[in-house]
Amino acid sequence: MSVTSPRLSSRNVAAAIAGNALEFYDFVTYAFFAVQIGRVFFPAYSEYGSLMLSLGTFGAGFAMRPIGGILIGRYADRVGRKPAMILSLALMGAAVLAVAVIPSYAAIGVAAPVLVVIARMAQGFALGGQVGSTTAFLMEAAPLSQRGVYTAWQGGSQYCASLAGGIVGILLSSLLDADQLQAYGWRIAFALGALTLPFGLFLIRNVPETLNRSADTSVDAAAGGDWALCVVHRRVILLGLVTLASATIFTYLTNYMTTFAETVLHLGNAVAFGATLVVGVSGLGGVMFGGWLSDRVGRWPVMVWPRVVYLVFVWPLYAWIVEMHGAAALYAATAVLVFLGTMSFGPFYAALTESLPTRIRGSAVGTTYAISIAIFGGSAQLIVTWLIHISGNPLAPAWYLIASGICGVISTAMMAETAPVRVGLAPRPASAAAE
Repeated sequence: MSVTSPRLSSRNVAAAIAGNALEFYDFVTYAFFAVQIGRVFFPAYSEYGSLMLSLGTFGAGFAMRPIGGILIGRYADRVGRKPAMILSLALMGAAVLAVAVIPSYAAIGVAAPVLVVIARMAQGFALGGQVGSTTAFLMEAAPLSQRGVYTAWQGGSQYCASLAGGIVGILLSSLLDADQLQAYGWRIAFALGALTLPFGLFLIRNVPETLNRSADTSVDAAAGGDWALCVVHRRVILLGLVTLASATIFTYLTNYMTTFAETVLHLGNAVAFGATLVVGVSGLGGVMFGGWLSDRVGRWPVMVWPRVVYLVFVWPLYAWIVEMHGAAALYAATAVLVFLGTMSFGPFYAALTESLPTRIRGSAVGTTYAISIAIFGGSAQLIVTWLIHISGNPLAPAWYLIASGICGVISTAMMAETAPVRVGLAPRPASAAAE
């Protein structure tokens, strides 16, 4: 296990977290406005056809994530975490601005959806490189006894982005009617993201570098090239791949609650975006609590047991949402599911990153994350929309979540304990020592 870099200031860490949150806001905003974007860029013979084309384009953004994870991840491992984060943020800014200004299908014809697909692929490339470099930075910036809570901010910043998207969606749907939201309201949400990205670049430019190539252990240094190191650490990489596949299906199906509320429950736009707000608040609380707890009791129990409880509650809570068909049940059930499901995220990010040497940390974490997201995250919303359509069963998302969740529990249960408090690298926190 690698030695950490000297501790950075809270302001430095907050800057990296803010940059990551801004980048994720720009990527996931598309999911929140999938219905409106589908009507603008992908006219079809039915609402279902338009939505499927829109969600397919959302998935196209994931196709470039592995390439971004490999190329920008290697850049982060060779040159530095900071320049990799700046590069990713700049690429995302250009791509999201493009989506905001591309004319509609009615204005320029087939060129419109083609340009949207290209912009989404650029976004995916940028985000694929952002995850590995930011996660490596957060772990390397953390004191030994706080790695869990520091790296949990990788997931926490994503839920901050979801929270911001929910707030913007609620404000826009409250101020604009359905026609205005479709005509230009969704563009405002993208434009806000493009306008705030320069602020993220400003914050990151003063962040110190955490990459310390001399921190690799002698075993890692003797392993040969980067590919040889990946082979040595193949078990944890494969387990991470399966765990992330399960986690990304969960993440994008909970983000899908906005579309689910609109298209299946037929609730209003404001209520639907309220679900996104609930996802953001509950997800942020769950992932940060899980990271904090894992610094005290270890990574393994927090990665595994909350996910087991979550699996027990998935079907009953989805059934309750569908039966009650109202905002209260939607919000309450979503809050419980998201909190339970995200508790394992913080300790998992820490465990995966702690298990990898400095020399391949950025590229291995970023590529593992990107591959799982590209295959399973990009297809999740498309698959459940199709399942609901062909089966006529609004509970189809619950069965998909259960199947993927079982795979995730098995893979996390097979991962080794890496928390410094459990492997003897750091003293037990006072609160834990007293128990």
